Amino acid sequence: MTMADMIHVVCTKCDKVNRLPREKLGDGARCGSCHEPLFAGQPTALTGANFDRHIGRSDIPVVVDFWAGWCGPCKMMAPVFEQAAGRLEPNARLAKVDTDRDHELASRFGIRGIPTLVIFKGGREAARVSGAMPLPDLLDWVNENL
Repeated sequence: MTMADMIHVVCTKCDKVNRLPREKLGDGARCGSCHEPLFAGQPTALTGANFDRHIGRSDIPVVVDFWAGWCGPCKMMAPVFEQAAGRLEPNARLAKVDTDRDHELASRFGIRGIPTLVIFKGGREAARVSGAMPLPDLLDWVNENL
């Protein structure tokens, strides 16, 4: 196995970076540190404290939902985003950033309306869309931009 066959995945429980063979992604991979599953089929909460690690150290794309608890469209989008996590992992990690709690992240990425979804690949923004959408549209948008 070559280094090109290995990828980095950040644990959603302990934020440790794990290196594993690409073909083992869907085989119930567990964190080498805390032994929790690396993929739970649900979005993970990111904050200013762990955002850069998850975005910058993950070799799989990360789809981030910038949202707020008071936002009606965000509330409509939440169950759709959760369903998408179950369908898109392990090819993509889905994460959420509460813009009320993490103003700095929202400002850093120029979030002007919510919900806003941003796909990060290789630590950089690859695609962005604003507004709530049904599950088929969300899955199509993510898959088109992976």
